[in-house]
Amino acid sequence: MSYLNPPPAPAPVIVTKDVGGLVRNYEAQTEYYRETDREVRVHECHSACTMALSLPNVCVYPDSIFKFHQAYNLNDKQTDLGVSRQLFDSYPPAVRARLGTLTRKFKVLSGKELIALGVRDCNAPHIMVARAKPQPQSTNALARVWSNVMSAFDKRAKPAPSQPPSTTLVAIHQQNEAGKRRTMAHVFAPTPLPPARPNSLSVAFTQKMPAIALPKVIEGAQPILPAQFLAYAMIARAEH
Repeated sequence: MSYLNPPPAPAPVIVTKDVGGLVRNYEAQTEYYRETDREVRVHECHSACTMALSLPNVCVYPDSIFKFHQAYNLNDKQTDLGVSRQLFDSYPPAVRARLGTLTRKFKVLSGKELIALGVRDCNAPHIMVARAKPQPQSTNALARVWSNVMSAFDKRAKPAPSQPPSTTLVAIHQQNEAGKRRTMAHVFAPTPLPPARPNSLSVAFTQKMPAIALPKVIEGAQPILPAQFLAYAMIARAEH
């Protein structure tokens, strides 16, 4: 199995033999393994495949083989010193010290030598170490926005310096205030009260009636109708 063709996650990537290729392809695949914390187990690795040594979850076997050399252009076969430096800098410091530099000829290191330089042995128990991952930019931006919102409601937050309002904002504020005053005047305008109603219609007529002299009651007789009824009857007779 090659370095660029891994099995489905989360199975470990087992490199049986990989002879290398374009450095940019191996660089992209290495970053993918780094971000996903994939374990990479290497048996034999040449050229650009040796970038696997930069991974935190890489391991080798005592009989593994790693072959290092300078990067070169496939078209004209000329050495690319910039890419070669990038490839060399990806190795752990102990491996760089052992290699010294890269040349066009292969430099070979065995798995046993790499294990002695600090690379993990695949046969040894694998102890996972938690490490913090950098948060994406979008998450940092969201955290900043949330922090700004919370600080606005914090009583201890300092008030923002006052700025002179623009002419447009002043005009809008004045229009709003004028509208509020007109609305309040309409709501609280005094409303005329209806005329007071008398408690009783008979009382009203009684209050307006002139004093009428009633006939004398025959001695010994008792009145049948009340005095007010007689007054009404006399008023009605006078109108007819």
